[in-house]
This record gives sequence, C-alpha cells and structure tokens, in this order.
Amino acid sequence: MARAAVARRGRLLLPTLEGYRAASIPRDLLAGLTAGAVVVPQAMAYATIANLPVQLGLYTCMVPMFVYAMLGGSRAMSVSTTSTIATLTATTLVSAGVAAGSDDPVPDLMALTLLVGVLLLLARLLKAGSAVEYISKATIIGVQVGVGATVAVGQLPKLLGEDAEFTGHGFLRSIVAAVEALPGANLPTVLLSAGSILVLFLLKRFAKRVPGPLVVVVVGILLVWLAGIDGLGVELIAAVPQGFPPFELPSFAHFGGMLPGALAIAVMAFLESAAVARGIRKPGEPQIDSNRELFATGAANTLGAFFQTLPAAGGFSQSAVNQGAGARSQLASLTTVALAVLVALFLGPLLSLLPQATLASLVFVAVIGLVEIGAIVELWRTSRNDFWIATLTAVVGLTTGLLYAVLVGLVATFVVILRELSRVRIEAGEPQGGVLPVRLLGGMFTANALAYEQAVLARAGEALSGEHPIRAVALELTRLETTSITVLDMLADLDRELGGMGVELRLAAVPESGAAMARRGAWFAGMERAGRVYPTLEAATAG
Repeated sequence: MARAAVARRGRLLLPTLEGYRAASIPRDLLAGLTAGAVVVPQAMAYATIANLPVQLGLYTCMVPMFVYAMLGGSRAMSVSTTSTIATLTATTLVSAGVAAGSDDPVPDLMALTLLVGVLLLLARLLKAGSAVEYISKATIIGVQVGVGATVAVGQLPKLLGEDAEFTGHGFLRSIVAAVEALPGANLPTVLLSAGSILVLFLLKRFAKRVPGPLVVVVVGILLVWLAGIDGLGVELIAAVPQGFPPFELPSFAHFGGMLPGALAIAVMAFLESAAVARGIRKPGEPQIDSNRELFATGAANTLGAFFQTLPAAGGFSQSAVNQGAGARSQLASLTTVALAVLVALFLGPLLSLLPQATLASLVFVAVIGLVEIGAIVELWRTSRNDFWIATLTAVVGLTTGLLYAVLVGLVATFVVILRELSRVRIEAGEPQGGVLPVRLLGGMFTANALAYEQAVLARAGEALSGEHPIRAVALELTRLETTSITVLDMLADLDRELGGMGVELRLAAVPESGAAMARRGAWFAGMERAGRVYPTLEAATAG
C-alpha cells in the first residue's frame, strides 16, 4: 500500500484516477450533478458578497474546478469559491481602492486572483505546505466567526429589499446599513427572503439529500416568471450574459493595495482546502500531500484568473454533498464543470429572472453556520490559548476588519508556537558516583538556549548543596540533530560556569548530524579530544 500511495503522489495529471474502476463512473456522474445543484447557485450567490456580477461566481465553477480536478489529490473535494474567500475578496477590493459598483472591477479582481495563485505557487516552490499548517484551527474558527457575522449582517439590506452591499466595509458599517434599510423595507421582498431562508433551513435539517440552493433558485425564478413579483418592488440581479467567460488580461493598477489581502486570501484558501481534503478523506485513500495541494490550488487560481474568476478554494459544504452523493474521484468535479458550462451557455436569460433576495438568502444561510459559538466554548474547555486566539481574531475581525483578523490570528498562533517551543524541558536523575545525569526533553535552539543553560546550572547548584556533592554533570543531547552558533556558545559558557563551580561537563548521545556541525568550532572539538563526549548517558555517568 505504501508503494501505491507513492505512485499516486508521483502522477501529475488526474492522480485520483489511479487504479480507477469503470464501475464507479455512474456514481461520479451522479455526484457531480448533485454537487453542481448546490455549488453553481451558491457560487453565484457568493459573488454578490464582493458586489460582483453573479456570472463571475458561475465562472469560478469552471476553470479553477477543472484545473484542481486535473492536479489535486483529494478524490471528493469540490473547488470553487467559499464564503470566507469571497468576503476577504470584498474586503481586499474595498481596502485597495477598487470602488464598489465601479464600471469595471473585473480586471482588478483578475489581478487579485492571479496574485493569490502566484503566492500559492511560490509557497509550493518553497515546499511550505507543512509550515502553513502550523496555523491553528483556532485562527480559522476566529476568522470564520468574523466572516459569518459580517456577511450575515451585510445581507440584511438585500433581504429587506435595498440594493446595497456593505460586507466589504466591515461588520459595524454593515449594521448601520441594515438599520438604515429598515424604513424602506419592501414587504414582498421580506416575505420572499423569510420563505427562502425557512426552506433552506428545513431542507438542511430534514431533507439533506434535497439540493436546497437549487430549490429556492428555481422557486424564485418561477415567482418572477409566473407571478411577476418584480412588479411589486422585488429587485432582480443584473442581466447574466450567455457564453463561456472570455479570456482577458488583469489590471495591476491597485497591485500594492491588494497584496496584503492577496496574502491573507492565499493563506485561508490553502488552510480551507487542506482542512476539507483531510476532513473528507476516507480510510484507505492516499494521504493528502500538502505540497501537491498547494500546487493544485495555486494553479487553479493562476489559470482561473485569466477567465474572470474569484479566488478559489475547497468548500466544505459542496465537498460534503459531492462525497455524500458517491464521488469516487475528480471525475465528479469534471461533471460539475460540464454542468456549469451548460448553464453559462444556455441559461443566462433564465438566471436574469433571479431575485436578489434569493441569492442573499443563500448567502445568509451559508454563512450563519460559520458562527460556531459551540466551537469557541469547546476551545475554552480544552485549550485556553486556542480560546483566546479564536476570540481575539473574531473581535478584531468584527471591529477592525477581516484582513487584520487574519494577521492577528497568524501572529498570535506563531507567538504561542514559539512560546511552546521555547519551554525548557529537562529531567535530572539522582547523582551516581558523583555524576548528575541530565536529559534535555525538548529541542534546543537560539530562543531557549539561555533558559536551558540556567536550568542546568540550577540543577547542578542543588546537587552541589546536597548530601552527596557532585563532580560532573552528564548532559544528554539526543535532540541536538542540528545546531547553531548561539547554542554552541551556550554550551561552551555552561562548561565554563560549571568549571567555576568545580564541576566537569560531559556530553552524551550527540547525534552525528549535530556533532558534525559542532566540530567546526574549537570548543566541541576540544571536548572530544579531552574524552568528554560519550556515546550514551549511561557511559557518561559511569565515566
């Protein structure tokens, strides 16, 4: 099985078809159509979060999904845009000075998607897949809470009948916009919104196999077509053009302003995709290769950028539908792509009858689930560090902005990681024949070298003042697989400090990789010549 897993990782194109059986084709085709019934209307709705034409969401179900299907390693993950990515896109475009509702924001969007793709590919070039995964789930939870609350409130004006989108301006501005929309609320729109939201929640709760997004989209179009509710003040989406997305070149007029947002989107795109891919992987399927996922997601965004797509990532809800419908490979996603192409080619005029409130309802129901208060309560029970990271990230997202929330979450996570890595872990045994055995239980590097030196000196001082004074300290260094000049200087200083106390320092079990580096310095070479470097702690204690 190990050889099979390696073979799958080594196959560049269509890795999920390795060992594929023809009997799985009907399942994949059905899964792709079922997922398409959810992902196509959902992606169109997510485009409205960024105040962009709905067809851009539709286009995101084509090229990025196709590219990931050709390169990605997850069998059932469905890649288009997500509520988190769409919200960060809105925030980035607004903060970069791309005016909401401008005559042509598409070239700037294309540049943003391209930046995201290039950043992901650079991360793959640096083999940074595992490094990105150091970012804790608490950061993701905090960002998602901020996204869920911001987007949900941002949809309220459209749910009330106002043609406005303030998500990109943040949570507080969205609240103000919602309050301002109350006096001008349109009753037919409010009833349509309430009915759509109710249907979506009920289907999600009691009929999970029924594609709720498709149901409310069809009902909304029928109400406009047959009942003429648009004549009662129900606003419709802008006309949807027919055809495949044209090839176009991006504009880099706002490159500098979009770069921080592109970095945040790239991080979240990979984190979401990796989390979804691992979450839906079944036992016996190949392990998810982080660097392959970086490459596949980066390529999906880079190529998709030239076809007017939003930044793309793996979406949990659509992937869960895909897997639940029986997806066995990325052939299911290719089926969804074919469905999206057919919709773009033939159903543009029909989609133009779609009420704005219907799409706003889709977005509202999708994002309200991101506000996982239960997850935050669980963090409080299990890890206070993670709880405070999630809470701080969410608060910053709601007050200052989502881009700052991602930054704060990342910084807080790495501070906790560095603090954990810097903790001193040593174990001092009972002196044997005047020799104190000391084991270092954690890694030793620049940030904690001084703390380790002080801890060893403290143990030596305690042993000297005991009933049986020691004459040597045997220090086990099994974790010193690599070293630095700071660590070597610390060990040399420890040797001098112990010497001043009349105690000899002995080193034990130094890995050959660390010893090879240490021999380049005079102090360690001198220790070896003096016979003070031993193969085991037992030998150093008995010497």
